Amino acid sequence: MNAKKIIGYAVGPIGSGLIGLITLPMITWFYSVEDVGRISMLQVCTSFFVLLFCLGLDQAYVREYHEFPNKPQLLKVVLLPSLIISITVLSIFYLYDSLIVSQWLYGIASHYLSIISMCCFLVALVARYLSLILRMQEKALAFSMSQLLPKILFLIFVLCVVYLGFVTDSYSLITANALSLFAAFVVYLWNTKYDWLPLFKEKFNWQQFQISLAFGLPLVIGGLASWGLNVMDRIFLRNMSTYTELGIYSVAMSIAGVAALFSGIFNTIWAPMVFKWVGEGNINYKKIDDISEYVLAAIYFLVVLSGLFSWIIPIFLPQSYAEIQFIITACLLGPLLYTLSETTAVGIAIARKTKLAMLASIVAMLINVVGNYILVPKYGAMGAAAATAIAFWSFFIIRTEFSKLVWRKIPVLKSYICVTFLTFSVVMSMFFLSTNLIHFIFLWLILLVMGLYIFFGTIIKIIVRVNY
Repeated sequence: MNAKKIIGYAVGPIGSGLIGLITLPMITWFYSVEDVGRISMLQVCTSFFVLLFCLGLDQAYVREYHEFPNKPQLLKVVLLPSLIISITVLSIFYLYDSLIVSQWLYGIASHYLSIISMCCFLVALVARYLSLILRMQEKALAFSMSQLLPKILFLIFVLCVVYLGFVTDSYSLITANALSLFAAFVVYLWNTKYDWLPLFKEKFNWQQFQISLAFGLPLVIGGLASWGLNVMDRIFLRNMSTYTELGIYSVAMSIAGVAALFSGIFNTIWAPMVFKWVGEGNINYKKIDDISEYVLAAIYFLVVLSGLFSWIIPIFLPQSYAEIQFIITACLLGPLLYTLSETTAVGIAIARKTKLAMLASIVAMLINVVGNYILVPKYGAMGAAAATAIAFWSFFIIRTEFSKLVWRKIPVLKSYICVTFLTFSVVMSMFFLSTNLIHFIFLWLILLVMGLYIFFGTIIKIIVRVNY
């Protein structure tokens, strides 16, 4: 993949992150912590809906794309079952109790919030498949702009609400989120019109559906477990703590998402690129190991620098969010460890042993459940952050070991030592140094010096590559 395409993929996450840096502080100043917690619940359940009703067929689409000749037919095979089942289930829920969605998500009985939330679910589901078309065709800039547009519109909608004097409550915030999601969907439709319009003429290929379902269905259970791994913290905060703690934690996770921009860019590029190498019979194991080493170094320094400069965050947020400076490193660790596991566990997908990916997610999710159950009632957002960090550490180790089992022996000693030490430092600093900012910063300064020593060779190698 050339530099132009990598830059094209980077435009979306980087632009979204910069806009998020503007939007997030604005929301915290004009909306209550409880409202921020409610919008987080909408985002959590939207991701759950997409994951469940994709039936793992979205992953099958990525896996089969380069080997299946009829692309519109493949799209029909994966999209149609997801759409039919999801519409049927939502209709049943609405007919049973039209208020059930809003009451469970937001603690508010509202027909409007229920309907608009269900529309968000369906739009996000279809948009998931349409985005995969752009991703697999390596239309980098179009893919990035489809990610960037909803962030821009969300900012505009929030500004309009504040400027025009509308009520800044859960209704206006959820509506703004929904409108931005719908706008992105329209862009996806336009950019992929020549890919999805032909599917109406294609027959449904039952044989390919069975192949795709056999590949993807085990990923549903694993995906749900992975979803639980990612959002179990917010569910426990919602049920065993308060909307205030949920709001603080949600903002911390949002900031962590901005700081982990490179993670989103890498995940977008990595899997299709490796599958393309496999399809061409041109896979280079040394290149994969080198990339894994670079990712490990990047993760180490991103986490350490976030701890070193986390004291800056409270300057831009209301005083009620001051706790974020101590939990941001733990929030950042999860998605970064997931990215690292993508480099070491890619062998599971290559070998089509998706049941092992499912098992890894289930074990890690159970660890997260136990951790949140123990820590959230007493420590709130801090406990949720610690439980999730430990769970993602477990997830990385388990996935890597499974990949070694079914693919090849991967050099892991250095990554295991660094990741374990980093996770231990993140959790311990959060619980024992959060009352003394000087000691907290001093710890991360020591870890920075250690990192420069450990990754000296890697840094030199990167510099040489850049210069030549």
